[in-house]
Formats: sequence, C-alpha cells, structure tokens
Amino acid sequence: MMLQRNRRSTTLALSAVALAGALTLTACGDEKPGPTDASAASIACGGKGGNLLGAGSTAQGNAMDVWKTAYNAACSGTTVNYSGGGSGAGVQQFNQGKVAFAGTDYVLKPADVDASKSVCTGGRAIDLPMVGGLVSLVYNLDGVDNLVLDGPTAAKIFDSQITRWNDQAIAALNPGAKLPDAEIQSFHRSDDSGTTYNLTSYFAKTSGGAWSAAPDKAWKGKEGQSANGSAGVSAQIKQVKNSIGYAELSYAQVNNLKSARIATGAAKPVEATGANAAATIASSTVAGTDGDLALSLDYGTKADNAYPIVLVTYEIACDKGNKADTLAALKSFLTYTVGDGAQKAIGEKGYVPLPAAIADKVKAAVATLA
Repeated sequence: MMLQRNRRSTTLALSAVALAGALTLTACGDEKPGPTDASAASIACGGKGGNLLGAGSTAQGNAMDVWKTAYNAACSGTTVNYSGGGSGAGVQQFNQGKVAFAGTDYVLKPADVDASKSVCTGGRAIDLPMVGGLVSLVYNLDGVDNLVLDGPTAAKIFDSQITRWNDQAIAALNPGAKLPDAEIQSFHRSDDSGTTYNLTSYFAKTSGGAWSAAPDKAWKGKEGQSANGSAGVSAQIKQVKNSIGYAELSYAQVNNLKSARIATGAAKPVEATGANAAATIASSTVAGTDGDLALSLDYGTKADNAYPIVLVTYEIACDKGNKADTLAALKSFLTYTVGDGAQKAIGEKGYVPLPAAIADKVKAAVATLA
C-alpha cells in the first residue's frame, strides 16, 4: 500500500568542529550500513512497509540520497522515494495530496498554507528545517581561480547589465586577475526554485537597487540561459566556457566547479564553505508561529568569515491530518533525518548540519505530527 497522505485528510548555531567531524554514508543502495555508521545506528523504523513518497527541492537532493539509502537499508519493507523537480513542484504535489512530504528551500506562503488545509484535515502544512546550506556562485573561467564578486556586481551580471568578463566593476574587485574580453554566459534555473529565491533574497538585500525584482522562486532577471534543477545548471557551467551560474555547494563539489568569493564588507572576501555558511545562519531565529519553524536568515551579514548567500531546506508535512498508513513511516524517517548521525553524514556532502538548538525543536515537532 502506498504510504502517502489521504487527499481528504491529510537561532541556528554550528561549530567548525562539528563540520570537520561529519560522517559519510555509503551511496550503495543495497549495502546495509555497518554497525559503526552513526547515521544508521539509531534508526527506529516505523510503518508496515510500502513506499513513502516525497518530492521537491533539488538543493537537498544529495542529502536525501544519503538518507534514503541508509533508511531503506535499515528498514526492510519500507522504501523512501524522493523525486526532485524543484521546490515549487514539491509544494504543489504536496497540496495535491500526491506525496507524504515535500522539500522546499523557501518557507510556505500564506496561500500555500491555505491550500494545504484541503489535504491536512483539521490541520495545515508546517515548515520543518532539515538541511542547512549555501548557494555557490559557480563559474568556468580559464585562468581565474579566485574570482571575487559582491552583491551589486553579481546582481548586474545575472540581470545582463554587465555582459563581459573584463567589465570595470568585475576588474575592480579582482585586481591583477587576467579577466578575458569575453561575453559572460550566465545560467539560471528554469524551474521554480528555492535556490533562486534565496539568491534573489541576497540580491534584494545587498545590490543597492541593481536587482529591482522582489525575491521570487521564479527567475525574474533579464536574458541569460536556463537549465532545469541544480544538477542542470551545474552541468552547463561545467561544459560552457566563460560561464557563471548558481547552485548549492554540494553540486559545486560533485562537479569540481570553482565558487566565487563574496565581498560583503568584512575584512576579506568570504569563501563558499560550510563553516562560513554556519557562521551566517548561527544568528537565525525562528520566525514561524503556531508550530511552524520557519527561520529568518541574515543575507546582509558583514561579519568576518560569514558567507551571506545561505539557505535552509524545509520538509513540509501536515501538523494534523496525515493518512494513518503514512504517519508512522513519515515520523520515523523525519526523526532519523534530523538526528545527529544523519545530520553529520551530510556535512561531507557540502551541507551544514543543524545544530542541537534547532534540531531539538524539529524533533519535538515531528513527534507531535498526527
């Protein structure tokens, strides 16, 4: 029986030490995790078997691959299936009752919450922080290994106001760099994306008006080329010379792409690393109410070693009104993913594990799902 919902019912802080100690999970789907695997050691399986369906954010795709591999191996008879498609598609499928949970890189809008009430009988959808990370400005530029950009310049590049790599604004941020007299090939997401939302939130905060559109999951910049998902954008940057795009750090690492450092007003430009993203999201606060754990992120930080283009991926679930056949497996899987072992396991994949202060809140919220 499909373990999915009935259509009718239905401040972050992290130390660099924790990141350095992150554990790696095997990616072999049929190999059971060993007894020393901290991420799998404490999995408490739930449900009576079947498929637990999820969809949405591609930003958390690599993390979900780690988690579902371990969970599926540990919990015989239950299979977690997670399809990407982007945050927008995930929220839509959730509100259509097609999946038990959805991944999204931006918090639910009031209209989304209202729509969820038709499938969360007696309840509504809530945001559960699950994956911390950053948006890397990935580029393919021969001879330039340490590109520096800032908010106004990056916004103008992605809005086609700056179209050549040797533009004066880029040169001023990169003295001594051999910037080519070549056209910039910029890539953005073609699908509705929380990654786009977080990048444009950064532009809105730091570009000084160069980015005129409000933050949005749909791309509002002028011109440029598009690709589907973080994997699609990364693939284009890897093969197209003189290009720039944006993707989560995990995709930059998997594809061996260079990431721009960001000039924020701090003592020196900030590198795109998990530790530097953790420094930014450390000051985040819970902005959601009534059990919703949506976070407020500081995209305009000027603190030293604080990377500004951060994101948090949420799992979306009904607080009440989940299908009875779904509930046990859903709670079991989400309890596992927010646990210490599972969070540490994704640290080596370019993510920022949740600290105990937020993880404890998420664990408590998952325990009350009904």
